[in-house]
Amino acid sequence: MTLSPRVSRSRTPSTAKRTKVVWALSVTVRPEGDEAVGELLARLTGQSAVATHDKRSGLATVVAYVESSTFFTGGRRRELTAGLERMKEFGLDLGRPKVRWARVPKADWAESWKRHFQPIEVGKRLLVRPSWSRRRPAKGQVEVVLDPGLSFGTGQHPTTDFCLRELVRLRKASDAAGTAMMDVGTGSGILAIAAAKLGYRPVTAFDFDPEAVGVARRNAADNGVAREVSMVRRDVATLKAPKKGKCAVVCANLTADLLHRHAELLLSQVVPGGYVVLAGILAEEFVGIQRRFEALGARRVRDRRKSEWRSGSFRKDT
Repeated sequence: MTLSPRVSRSRTPSTAKRTKVVWALSVTVRPEGDEAVGELLARLTGQSAVATHDKRSGLATVVAYVESSTFFTGGRRRELTAGLERMKEFGLDLGRPKVRWARVPKADWAESWKRHFQPIEVGKRLLVRPSWSRRRPAKGQVEVVLDPGLSFGTGQHPTTDFCLRELVRLRKASDAAGTAMMDVGTGSGILAIAAAKLGYRPVTAFDFDPEAVGVARRNAADNGVAREVSMVRRDVATLKAPKKGKCAVVCANLTADLLHRHAELLLSQVVPGGYVVLAGILAEEFVGIQRRFEALGARRVRDRRKSEWRSGSFRKDT
C-alpha cells in the first residue's frame, strides 16, 4: 500500500478561495486493516485510495480524494460505517475507526503524490514511473509513464502489480499462441499500455466507466501507443466468443462475482495454449474462482497472495 499526504487545513480562507481544492475522505484504523479499508473507500468513491502509517501511534490512515464538496452525504456515511462493521464481523481488527472529511488545496494534494509515489520496476523488462521521476529505464527495459490522479490505478495495488508481472513473464510464452492481449476493466489503461510497450499486438481494452475510458485513452496517447491500443466503453457481459482473433493473454482485474459470472465469456476470448490472468480477488474467494475456471478447462499455473488479495494465472489447454 502506498502513502497518502497528511490533510492540510493551514491556508487562510482568502487563499483557499483562490486555490482549487479537492476533498479528502479518510479513515484511521489499525495497520492490518489498511488495504481492506482502502478497497472499501475505492469502491465507495470510485477513486484510488492510499494509506500512510504513523510510527508513534501505530495506526494507519487511508484516504481517497474526490472533487465534489457534497459527496459525503449521510447515506454514504452510513454505507461506509456498514462496510467497516462488516470487516469487524469477519474478524479484521480495525481498532476504533476514525472517519474524517476535510478540504485539501489541490496544490498540496498534487505535491503529496510527488513526494510519495515511486517508480515500479518489473524485473528487467518494464519500468512504471510518474512523470516527475528522473528514473530512466535500464537497457532492455520499456517504460510506462503514468501519474497518479484522483482516480484509477498506477500499478501500486497488489492485484495490478501481479498482472504487470504476468504480462512480462508471459510475453515469451505467449509467442506460440500469438501475441494478442485483452485488458478487461482497464481503469487507467496501465495494463494495456504496458502490454503494447512489451510488444503484444493487437491490444484491446475496455471498461464500463466512460470516465475511465477517457483517462485510459489519454494515458495511451501520452505513452505513444494510442494507435496500438483500442480503448472502448463496454460491459463484460456483452462479450461474445470470437470465431477468430482470440487472445494469447486476457487480464481481468475484476471483482470475484464478475469473474465467476462471466468465466465462460472470458475463457472464450483465449486461444488454446493462452492464458487468463485473474485479479481483484479476496483471498477467501480465490478457491471458488479457481474451481470455476478449472471446471471450464483452465489450469492454474501460478498464483500469489499479498495481504488479503490473491491473484492467479490460468492456462487454457483446449
